[in-house]
Amino acid sequence: ELDLNNPKTFRNLSKPMGAQTDDRLTQYKKRYKDWEDPNGETPAYHYGTHYSSAMIVASYLVRMEPFTQIFLRLQGGHFDLADRMFHSVREAWLSASKHNMADVKELIPEFFYLPEFLLNSNNFDLGAKQNGTKLGDVILPPWAKGDPREFIRVHRDALECDYVSAHLHEWIDLIFGYKQQGPPAVEAVNIFHHLFYEGQVDIYNINDPLKETATIGFINNFGQIPKQLFKKPHPPKRGRSRTNGELTSIPLSSSSDKIFFHHLDNLRPSLAPVKELKEPVGQIVCTDKGILAVEQNKVLVPPSWSRTFAWGYADLSCRLANYESDKALVVYECLSEWGQILCAICPNPKLVITGGTSTAICVWETGTSKERTKSLTLKQALLGHTDAVTCLTASSAYRIVVSGSRDRTCIIWDLNKLSFVTQLRGHRAPVSALCINELTGDIVSCAGTYIHMWSINGSPIASANTFTGRSQQILCCCVSEMNEWDTQNVIVTGHSDGVVRFWRMEFLQVPETPAPEPVEPDVPDCCGDEKIEGGESHNGDDDSSESDADEPSLNQDSRAPPNPTGGGGSQPGSAVHRPRGPSSRAGASWSMDSGSDDSHRWSDSLSIDEKEGFVFVNYSESQTKGAAPHPAHPGHVSAPQPLPPATTEPRTFNQLKAGYRWERQLVFRSKLTMHTAFDRKDNANPAEITCLAISKDHSKILVGDGRGRVFCWSVSDQPGRSAADHWVKDEGVDSCSGCAVRFSLTERRHHCRNCGQLFCQRCSRFQSEIKRLKISSPVRVCQNCFYNLQHERSVDDGCRN
Repeated sequence: ELDLNNPKTFRNLSKPMGAQTDDRLTQYKKRYKDWEDPNGETPAYHYGTHYSSAMIVASYLVRMEPFTQIFLRLQGGHFDLADRMFHSVREAWLSASKHNMADVKELIPEFFYLPEFLLNSNNFDLGAKQNGTKLGDVILPPWAKGDPREFIRVHRDALECDYVSAHLHEWIDLIFGYKQQGPPAVEAVNIFHHLFYEGQVDIYNINDPLKETATIGFINNFGQIPKQLFKKPHPPKRGRSRTNGELTSIPLSSSSDKIFFHHLDNLRPSLAPVKELKEPVGQIVCTDKGILAVEQNKVLVPPSWSRTFAWGYADLSCRLANYESDKALVVYECLSEWGQILCAICPNPKLVITGGTSTAICVWETGTSKERTKSLTLKQALLGHTDAVTCLTASSAYRIVVSGSRDRTCIIWDLNKLSFVTQLRGHRAPVSALCINELTGDIVSCAGTYIHMWSINGSPIASANTFTGRSQQILCCCVSEMNEWDTQNVIVTGHSDGVVRFWRMEFLQVPETPAPEPVEPDVPDCCGDEKIEGGESHNGDDDSSESDADEPSLNQDSRAPPNPTGGGGSQPGSAVHRPRGPSSRAGASWSMDSGSDDSHRWSDSLSIDEKEGFVFVNYSESQTKGAAPHPAHPGHVSAPQPLPPATTEPRTFNQLKAGYRWERQLVFRSKLTMHTAFDRKDNANPAEITCLAISKDHSKILVGDGRGRVFCWSVSDQPGRSAADHWVKDEGVDSCSGCAVRFSLTERRHHCRNCGQLFCQRCSRFQSEIKRLKISSPVRVCQNCFYNLQHERSVDDGCRN
């Protein structure tokens, strides 16, 4: 792994690329000192080549159009010698910092946001080096795990890290600041050929045409120093607080530590709904003034969110209404010829995009004046699906629209040109939910029990099967968008079993030659060779599977939750038709083993996790392997038992083992079950999850359900002192989970902060820190959890010693 806390990981930002090593620095100083020009036209300089030019940019981006054609034009119609082409990050660094006196190039912005330029996706014949190595994709450092997306993510993470933030102003001084020219530049060994500087030559007063052409060609092809912006030292970026010159951690009370996906196991639920509607929730919007929510057959109109666009009426009309009063302002009857509308979005105040049974995506335009809002004008009908359109989403940042259909495909549309871009194939069921990451452009599509993640260009990134039992399907999804380089970012999915699940992208070690998958007698292998592992392409036939539940998943419970009926379904009269896959039966309870030390049986419940170096103890629905059975009271989860002795030998997860490769996978991380989950008997009114939203500051996650309720989850100010998701509700238990004594006015209830069960005073008299919940002060726990936590602590101490 790349250690971003070690200064030796980084280049010296106070020195130009030519001064990164002492040997080259000495030679450049000698060149400047010994420089003599007989004609007196060229002053002394350190570098005769530039750090950024058209050729440098084109050589970095040569694998991607249109830069391939630009490179070929600069090279006279052919690629350069293979040994001089950009093909390895390591060799490019060594050339620019150490080996080549004519190479002082800097990085280009694409190194921080565009992974596609590192891949030879167009299969250009770039030639072969003298040693026989054929050029293709760029060779990445080991810490990139062979993945261009991971390389870009780590690069961006490095750009935002504490060390770079503390020293970036020194680099700004060299490129744009006071060290660009004059005596400070000489002292910093930062003098380039004089033609690189703006205003050093007046090309209009050159009388010799040959010399004029040569000068213009030099400037065009070899680059130019940017305009000097600062004449004084640039101030450093304000970082985190310092103590004795060292960076200190951010206090718990700071806003940056209130990011919900950094505390998935410590989210505090609202005890009552923050919003209640008459029908299932369809959209939630977080504004500065509060939380707005509408039913499934409505969508809020930005940017004021004071109006709603509603559909699903018997006459196939649509209506523009006031959000507060729900009074119809305009009735649109022109949409009836396009069949029944099943979904709609409003990317901006002037556009409404609808999809439905006609298979067409209709883009409607409306004006801002009172007269023009009374009519909708069809701007474009987008054709591409072969069955009803079930969901839509749009990105204002990337100007795209993505549509999902019952034909098991998604289509990306250009919102500017209103044209087809590409199709996303490989879904095993009708597409039920879509969302777009506004930071990266990544697209998440959900079909049946499957999550699929795609790049903005339509390349598959990862997928996972969330199957846990009969009738459990994904109904909605959203993604965290705080910092794109944060490895803790999550995909959030809402399911028909009333559970909200969190998924995280992680790299796991898998065998280079995958072992044949075991075939269970009662689980037919109807998916062929398709894998659910990240990065695998699902280009099989759309009709290759009749069930989402027949393939073993990364996340399976040992038992299926009850069928969500009654209040959990869509309310009568709802105009939204949620696609449902064919009925599926519960498969065998097993999970895929990646073959590495850090592969786990990722059950829906959080069980044991050794990945972070500790034993993960909580409200697991199935007993931990090796734990002694413990009788539980009906309706309650049994308390964890002490674990058998574990080895104290330290384990290294970041080092790739022989015969293995890194693979990106979606890994289940946590879930929310309070208030809505059908399999929690202490939930009086369970309901399916129909809508999800995240606050702008990512401090809260909002959950809308099929009963019209909106619940809010946030990070607890005092971990262990307030209710958490795994806590059993007080009203659902009348006796101690340990000794079965009945609770009364004199025998109070006490929650074990670790397993969440209710105990009497005697059975919960123990106290312990809980590392996984980030509880650093001792809190009340039951006896079994106390022993487990002590065991965990001894294992950690043994590993450190």
